[in-house]
Amino acid sequence: MKTQNTINKNFLLYLKKNFNFINYYIVDNEIFIVLPYNNLFNFVTFLKYNTFCQFKTLVDITAVDHPNRQNRFELNYSFLSYNFNTRINVVTYVQNSLFIDSITPLFKSANWIEREIWDLYGIFFNNHSDLRRILTDYGFKGHPLRKDFPLTGFNECVYDDFFDSVKYKEVSLTQEYRNFDLAS
Repeated sequence: MKTQNTINKNFLLYLKKNFNFINYYIVDNEIFIVLPYNNLFNFVTFLKYNTFCQFKTLVDITAVDHPNRQNRFELNYSFLSYNFNTRINVVTYVQNSLFIDSITPLFKSANWIEREIWDLYGIFFNNHSDLRRILTDYGFKGHPLRKDFPLTGFNECVYDDFFDSVKYKEVSLTQEYRNFDLAS
């Protein structure tokens, strides 16, 4: 009887014949594949429709910001194949100014996840039908999960007693009530 690790290695060899990877590895019986961002859509299409893959479920898409790298953003796509009881993680790296192809034509569940990533990181998804802010206000400036975004933000929400309404104003950090001790 073949072990799961042997099956995963054979599956990786099968994928390696059809696509060029940057890197690949297995951790806790989960396959991780690193590939260029411009091959992502074709690779995901292959994973979904190929008879030996059948990764029909998109579990999640996550993003990580590495501001010191040339390709600043890391995107991790996690897929599940019920037929083969296998998970695969596809990792790709994107520069700040580039865009990546949307996988919403393949997985409808990617719609909201890609919108969240656009809103919070500013990664643009090409051919996305409804790419707009989903977690922040429409007039919000910047992308709050980037490492270079200030912790206090740019604006703060305050209640104006005179106008009896909520207003936005620029953040002002007062220092008068803080005690700075150089020893701490």
